[in-house]
Amino acid sequence: MKTRYSKISGKNFTLITLLLLSFLMNTCPAWAEGKHLDNLRQLLAAYEGKSAAYVLEKGEESLMARAWLAGNAEKSIDVQYFIWSSDNIGILATEALLTAAERGVSIRVIVDDLLVDADDETLLALAAHPNVNIRIYNPKHKVGTSKIKRIFNLFSDFRASNQRMHDKTVIVDNLIAITGGRNMADEYYDYDQEYNFRDRDILLFGPVAEDMESSFERFWKSKLSVPVEKLIGDPEKGLKKKTIQAKYKELHDYAKDSANFAPNVRQALENLPQRFDKLVRNLTWDDMRFISDLPGKNEGKEGLKGGGKTTTAIVEELKKAKKSITIQSPYLVMPDEGIELFKELIKKGVRVRINTNSLLSTDNILAFSGYSKKRKKLVKAGIEIYEYKPQPEVMKELIDRYKEMEKEPPIFAIHAKTLIIDSETLYIGTFNLDPRSVNLNTEVGVLINNPSLARQVEENIERDMSRQNSWAAHVKHADSRSSIFKRMKVGFLKLLPMEPVL
Repeated sequence: MKTRYSKISGKNFTLITLLLLSFLMNTCPAWAEGKHLDNLRQLLAAYEGKSAAYVLEKGEESLMARAWLAGNAEKSIDVQYFIWSSDNIGILATEALLTAAERGVSIRVIVDDLLVDADDETLLALAAHPNVNIRIYNPKHKVGTSKIKRIFNLFSDFRASNQRMHDKTVIVDNLIAITGGRNMADEYYDYDQEYNFRDRDILLFGPVAEDMESSFERFWKSKLSVPVEKLIGDPEKGLKKKTIQAKYKELHDYAKDSANFAPNVRQALENLPQRFDKLVRNLTWDDMRFISDLPGKNEGKEGLKGGGKTTTAIVEELKKAKKSITIQSPYLVMPDEGIELFKELIKKGVRVRINTNSLLSTDNILAFSGYSKKRKKLVKAGIEIYEYKPQPEVMKELIDRYKEMEKEPPIFAIHAKTLIIDSETLYIGTFNLDPRSVNLNTEVGVLINNPSLARQVEENIERDMSRQNSWAAHVKHADSRSSIFKRMKVGFLKLLPMEPVL
């Protein structure tokens, strides 16, 4: 999607980190004096191999969790993202990693090539730091690729050009991690004035983080992940030391600019003690399974099909359903095989509910056209579909700074990718209900069989499905509320044979 710039700045990433650290050291002696992770290791040892999880429902909460991780890393930070924008949040996240590198932390970053918008000089300057390594996944579109070469790649190997890394993971010291739907851009953390995402991440501690690290290593060593130096040149030869240092100073100055320390950010920081206490009290300890695709997704022998490890794992879990399936997915372009699977489950008495975007809320008209084609078939199969309103009532609770935005409220669209089976098994990750996630894009997520946590998340999705927040799609859908131009565009797109890449 197009990068959007926030009118109220999100230039607070480093300040959040510093003040959160200050709070922890001043009010929690057990976490003071640089012993944060040591104490966490002792806590994990007491639970004998179990992992801990905390669901991050709010964008600002998820941002602060990332800030805490960046500020407390002792040895390493490994990061994978599909989108890393050069907006406020993207720049400040970059600066936070640079700050960690300057204190000796090893930084490794893998970013998909499709939507990279950082300039070559910034990439080279960062790669010049001895503690920073950046790799670009499947570079066929942007980094080091001319327009002519991009067109050639698209026509010479259409599948490879469409095969993207959709993973979103942050792993610190092989011990703490985050995965879920959020990329690194303003709109994923409620800092865009026009369009924000209702998303969901999960903070994880323990053995499950080690499994995530193993997945990261597979991608890091894959030939599809290319060092940025190989794509745009050796930074030591391409940039002068003076230029590199100037770029670092520019990033640090950007983060330290007190003029951008907005009142809403001050208020959020004042609430940190309550948030931290809540996190500690509400950790869920259990066995957790991290699922991920191999680099490349599949061998590619079936063209635009082929499935993958995440697809297989999710289908296996769905087949176990006995009572109910509750799903939240921004896109609903379900393959015919998927419809048949749900139809069979419904015949056995399984209730299937899906919360997805309406035409008014969606950020992806192309994907919506694919859903629109099959909507009647999905409803006829017995699937209960609820389409998210563009300004649902629940956004007042989920966006901490909503009062500052309510005069001109932004669109608030679903981006969470969540599955609950029988109110017992929970999946949070990156997998959308569309052909791309099934066959082309690599995906990740965590599976947890824990009724308490599963029901907690399910209740949040049920609230999103309520009349105040969604329209039921079974009688008269809400497309008519959109502009005639938008509906005509969907009508045209429905005529195109695009389903395999939606």
